[in-house]
Amino acid sequence: MEVFIFTFIILIVVVAAMAIGYMVQRKTIAGSCGGLGALGIEKACDCDTPCEKRKERMKKEQEWQQNKII
Repeated sequence: MEVFIFTFIILIVVVAAMAIGYMVQRKTIAGSCGGLGALGIEKACDCDTPCEKRKERMKKEQEWQQNKII
């Protein structure tokens, strides 16, 4: 039980230190690098022609869009 309490206290101290550091820096939280958009890639698969698996997924998505109620 002592190990659990000691570990919990260490965790709380680390989280508190991170929170204080964040407040001192006064920076906004930002993303890492902008994702695929920063590389000029508009989609996850940057192929000219999609593969069969992608075509099936696109067909299912299109059918779902046509069949949805709202």
